[in-house]
Amino acid sequence: MDFLVDVHDLRKSFGHVTAVAGVSLRVGAGEVYGLIGPDGAGKTTMFRLLVGALRLDSGGGQVGGYDLVKEINQVRTQIGYLPQRFSLYGDLTVDENLRFFAEVNGIAASDWQPRRDEMLEFVGLAEFAQRRADRLSGGMKQKLGLATALIHRPRLLLLDEPTGGVDPVTRQDFWQLIGRAVTQEGVTVVVSTPYMDEASRCTRIGFMKNGRILDEGEPKTIANRLHGRILELSGSPRRQLHAIAAQDPDVEEVQPFGEKLHLRVRPDTAETVQQRLPATLSAANVTVQQLRPIAPTVEDAFIALLETSYQQPATNDHERN
Repeated sequence: MDFLVDVHDLRKSFGHVTAVAGVSLRVGAGEVYGLIGPDGAGKTTMFRLLVGALRLDSGGGQVGGYDLVKEINQVRTQIGYLPQRFSLYGDLTVDENLRFFAEVNGIAASDWQPRRDEMLEFVGLAEFAQRRADRLSGGMKQKLGLATALIHRPRLLLLDEPTGGVDPVTRQDFWQLIGRAVTQEGVTVVVSTPYMDEASRCTRIGFMKNGRILDEGEPKTIANRLHGRILELSGSPRRQLHAIAAQDPDVEEVQPFGEKLHLRVRPDTAETVQQRLPATLSAANVTVQQLRPIAPTVEDAFIALLETSYQQPATNDHERN
């Protein structure tokens, strides 16, 4: 596989706080790689290391075929970066922001004008070209950010929680744009997200905590590691349902999923729990509507992985932005 990102043992500390603790990452051309983790996991610091906004303490590798340490200026030409916080110029119009970023990236006037028009159509902002950026909605700001990140035709797109704080419909629209960017623009994407449904859209995902990638793989493969160990429970009253289920000796974890509960049970105990738990709940005057095995989700796997990591010694839980 042609790896557009091929870095190893990246490390970055801020004083006594280790933000990235020996991360190695390979991302193949055309992939959408999702970096998943809680706040403070080190995701933003990782992006800033890859784009050269922060200097590595140690480690190295290549991005876009260029050395991450020795050829950082060439690396930057390969990358389009959309940071977590809106960082465009609010007093400039949509059109002016695109022109600014095109010129900063060395695109000649004869090239940036058609490219600007192309990007405006791509993200659906053509009719808002003369609107000031600070007057755009949250979703429209993110679309403008994506357009400016793509304006110079990068090979790699880094998206740091691009849909944070926007509504579900806007999130759906933005992910459709990401898919089109991969197919139409030919970019490779590394995206961080706190949303597990978005993680499931990625080619591969990496779970990050305490500056380390704990596990990675295809979303379905990771979820299937809990095959046969997730039960879905519904009933009432909800608080007692949760408390009693959590006391079952074979139930490792109980998590609310909408109006229902997901029970993670010890290996090879699902049938035993299905037979025993309803009687226990009934004896406590708790009504059971349904208790059934279901396919595990990425979120189930993520919660299990985090729980395991919390039981292990941690270097720190901090990330410096």
